[in-house]
Amino acid sequence: QEKESWDLKSNAENIEAAAKKKDEGNAWFKMGKYAKASKRYEKAAKYIEYDSSFSEDEKKQSKAVKISIKLNNAACKLKLKDYKEAEKLCAKVLELESTNVKALYRRAQAYTELVDLELAELDIKKALEIDPDNREVKVAYKALKDKLREYNKRDAKFYGNMFAKWRKTENAAGKQNAQPMAIDSTA
Repeated sequence: QEKESWDLKSNAENIEAAAKKKDEGNAWFKMGKYAKASKRYEKAAKYIEYDSSFSEDEKKQSKAVKISIKLNNAACKLKLKDYKEAEKLCAKVLELESTNVKALYRRAQAYTELVDLELAELDIKKALEIDPDNREVKVAYKALKDKLREYNKRDAKFYGNMFAKWRKTENAAGKQNAQPMAIDSTA
């Protein structure tokens, strides 16, 4: 029977337990068992969720483990197509470390799947500013630009068709009601 975070005697034990659960999650992830991996990452996060009693050194260690856990869990959520949760996890990482390229990249992936392409583009651009040589981010940016182009074409066609139909109905209505306009000279 594994111990709960409140059963552990020291902060160091909590950090160690979190790292151990994270490693278990990594093993499940490598096997393609994303739901099980996610559960391990969630359990790992609970060990270091409340770190107000941690020393500065313990907080540094805890922060690094927290970031890793949340990023790994976000990767699971992306695989499980839970894009909203992946976005939330990445946002939490970015609260801890605003220049985390992986968090920006994964959140952009989530936004892309949620078809929030403008936000995805903002995250990708920021990631490229931080790490302009990151190959994964460059590839994602190219794919995103292609998707944006596709959506813009689709929108243009949709609105073009809509306005064409509107013009037709306006013209048809105009021909039926074509009467000279009377002007009230007393106005």
